[in-house]
Amino acid sequence: MRNWLAVAALILGLPTAPAFADPDHDPNSGAPLPPHRHETPSPITDHFYIRGTFYDPQLRSNFRVDQSFQGMTGTPVNGENDLGLANRLQQGRVEFMFRLRERSKVRVAYFEADRSGSRALAQDVVFGNQTFAAGQQMQTSLDWRQFDITYSYALFRNDRFEVGTGLGIYFLQVDAIGAVPAQNQRQEVSAATPFPALPLDLAWVISQRWAAIVRGAYLKATLGGFRGWYADSHEDLQYRWNPNFAIGLGYASIRTSLNRRSGTFPGAFAMSISGPEAFVRFSF
Repeated sequence: MRNWLAVAALILGLPTAPAFADPDHDPNSGAPLPPHRHETPSPITDHFYIRGTFYDPQLRSNFRVDQSFQGMTGTPVNGENDLGLANRLQQGRVEFMFRLRERSKVRVAYFEADRSGSRALAQDVVFGNQTFAAGQQMQTSLDWRQFDITYSYALFRNDRFEVGTGLGIYFLQVDAIGAVPAQNQRQEVSAATPFPALPLDLAWVISQRWAAIVRGAYLKATLGGFRGWYADSHEDLQYRWNPNFAIGLGYASIRTSLNRRSGTFPGAFAMSISGPEAFVRFSF
């Protein structure tokens, strides 16, 4: 009995702990804790997004395909006027963003533009190792692929503004086919190259529902038998329908000029793709 009385006295003498911890006070000192910071959903606070875009750009292309074995210069042609390629394209685009930490993020995007056309040639055209005679009906296809990975770090960041830069890698691929079936002539050339670029990203949260995004990337390089430049720009205005869903309108432009003296696509290639876009965006 004495042992049980001693145990009971020990238990009653212990300080009692609260049944439930108060989330607004420090569990040790009982002092009030600072209020929890509430982050308003915005492009600056999103940890992830996926964006689907309807893109309606105008395209302009000029290129020349040189001979690979004799080094003869090919005939410069305009893809739209000389070869009948479409000068507008209604195309979808997909883009993802992953925020690694508060200031770091990675953006991944993919875009393709495939066109074909047919036109009677106004002049002889040297297209790679084939010469297509004037008056022949030439069938042409020109396919463009672009896969982008961009890392950016926010040099300045608050609730309303974010400005960042980093490194972007653009994997570019172009395939061109010229053919005159009536003469059993066909020539296909392709080229693919990674293209690093310096990005600049800006985000402005105008209000709880409205935000504006401006970003671009550019690089000019000369390496051995290759020289060229690449520029990519994008501006949009978006409306946050609810915390996880936004819609928006924007304008995007891709411009590039490449020259190669060797490889599977010796010659020159220049193209611009620019136009308005409409998109939906899911984020959290």
